[in-house]
Parts: sequence; structure tokens; C-alpha cells
Amino acid sequence: MLYIHRADILTPRERLANSALLIDGERIVALGDIPCPAEAHTIDATGLILAPGFIDLQLNGGFGFDFTSDPRTIFQVAERLPEHGVTSFLPTIITSPLATVAAAQETLRLTPPNFRGASPLGLHLEGPFLNPAKRGAHNPAHLRQPDLRTMTGWSHDSGVWLVTLAPELPAALDSVKCLRDQRVVVSTGHSMANYEDALAALDSGVTYGTHLFNAMPALDHRDPGLVAALLTDPRATVGLIADGVHVHPAIVKLIWQAKGPARINLVTDAMAALGMPPGQYTLGGFTAIVDQISARLADGRLAGSILHLDQAVRNLIAFTGCSIAEAVATVTSVPARLLGLADRGQIAPGFIADLVLLTAELRVKMTITKGQISHELR
Repeated sequence: MLYIHRADILTPRERLANSALLIDGERIVALGDIPCPAEAHTIDATGLILAPGFIDLQLNGGFGFDFTSDPRTIFQVAERLPEHGVTSFLPTIITSPLATVAAAQETLRLTPPNFRGASPLGLHLEGPFLNPAKRGAHNPAHLRQPDLRTMTGWSHDSGVWLVTLAPELPAALDSVKCLRDQRVVVSTGHSMANYEDALAALDSGVTYGTHLFNAMPALDHRDPGLVAALLTDPRATVGLIADGVHVHPAIVKLIWQAKGPARINLVTDAMAALGMPPGQYTLGGFTAIVDQISARLADGRLAGSILHLDQAVRNLIAFTGCSIAEAVATVTSVPARLLGLADRGQIAPGFIADLVLLTAELRVKMTITKGQISHELR
């Protein structure tokens, strides 16, 4: 058992000051004004905020490893993600040969023995059904038109949890319906979709927009396009890279005012250079040049990010003035709801004990994954 006390606990409804929480095995069993069992290991959280563990729905790699180049590195990255409060994530495979997807699915089937780190819940396949005109850092040689045969074996049960596609492509809406039947969340991104295309996609079952504003036409007052559809339709949750590079802070504030905390999901879209010094790193077969703030291809196109998710939370508060609870929701309850996770993303009895202890400045002090301490700042 693990007993955390004297914490400010962020629950779905309120912030419980000077409260306690009890973990038994992998799950939360009680919280509030509760006694400490004699056999429990005790953590004094005086002055700290206890929040749900963070969930990243778009992570290409990190700490020198690129998932698309070598899916076998997923768990190596997962071991270090708790350093930044991440307790679960979707390893993202960008446009690549279909064998890469199969290799990533196989990696997720076998958790290493004694593994302690962030849980790779399922894959985010960003491609190959993308519009070449908005391919970004995706290899055009591997882009494909939507085809139901290509998706054979793509299902929630087989480890594919999220697919990003361009809904204006031929047969894309049939693909959306097929994926939804397999309990896969479908997102629109890397797209030239107009407003009508976007609404048709939402009607077909798309529920998410991948890195809003990036790799899609700019918002235009006479041709509103995909951005306007995602901003105004209450069915859509939007992914957002809040690093101040992919989207200007003023636009982040505009998105916040349009969507509110219930429909914004902060992601990192981080690549192999995450947590590494400046230099050259791989993203899906391309070389990215990384400085102190961004990762770019030789022609200047952005190639993922070097953003940590805890920094994204701090940035959102700085850019918008939102509350700590609202910012934390964008990386906890919002992605959990999008994925249909009934026992993650909140602090409540019966939920998986994925937790992060934060300082008042929202720096990660300790991370707990499935009831075990996986990171502690000494």
C-alpha cells in the first residue's frame, strides 16, 4: 500500500486541500480525510499538488530514439517519460512502410519484465492516408490513398488506438467508418479539407483534430476550412502543440476561448531530440536539425517538437491565464475521455493509480505509474 498525505488533490470536481490518498496495488482505493494503514508506505506531500498522471496522444520518440525508425525503442522511451509527469501515451508511427506498423504492434504485445514507466496504451498512426500537399515531415514515397485492405489488422484490440487521415481523400470516409467499427479513434490532419469536407468527416465519426493549425490550410474569413470546423463544432476535440513555435501564443489563447478546457488536448508531437542536446536527429527516415527551441528539416519545415508535456501545461497557463485545474485537464481527463478510458485521467476510487506530484510552479516532484513510484526528484 502507498499512502500520500498533506497534498492538495485535484479531483474531477474540486481541489481537496491537505488531503490524503491510499493506493492498494495498481488502483486508488480511497481519498480525503482517511487514516494511514499501519502497513502502508507513507509519502508526505506538504506543499505539493497531486494530479492525475499526464497522457500524451502524440509522441514520435525521445531521448535519442525514433519510434518509426525502430519501434522496439518504445519501452526505452517509456521508462523516462515519468520524469515529466507522463504516465501513459500513444507511441506515434508516422508515414512509413506498413511493416513498420506491424512491428510496432508486435512491440506493444510484449511488455518487458519488471517494466516501470509510462504505459504505451496503443499506437497513433499518423499516416499514411495524408494529403501530399500538407505532408510536413512525412515521406511522400510512403503516402497512400485510403484503402480498407491496407487497414486489415488495425483495431483497438490489435493495438491501433488513433489514426490521423485527410478526410478529403477518395474513400476516406469509408475508412473512418471502418476504423470506428474497430473502436479506433479517427482524427483529421495533414489535410487540405474545406469546411464541408470537415463537417462530413465529423458526421462520419471523426472526433479529433491532429495538431490544430499545423499541416492544414490557414483560417480564412471567406473560406473557413478545416480549422473553423474543428474550432466551432462541439463534437471535435483538438490536439494542440503549445510550445510557442507551432502555434503563436495569441492563437493558443484564441483556441482556448473558442473550445474551452473540455475540448483541448495538449500534445507534444515530440521527436527523438526530446531531452537531448541540439544536433541532428531522425524522424521517420528524415534528418531533423535541432536547436534550443525547435526541430526542422533542412528546408525549414517543422519536424515534430522538443516539447515536454509538463512544459506544455505551464505554457498553456502562461498563454491563456487558465487555472491549474483547467490546464491539467487538457492532459488528463480530456485525452482519457477521447480514448474511452474509464479508469484513467482522474483521481477517484477505483481508478488506475497513475499520479504526479507537482510543486506550486508545476514542476514534477514525483510520478507514480500503476501504484509504483517511477520517478522521484531528489
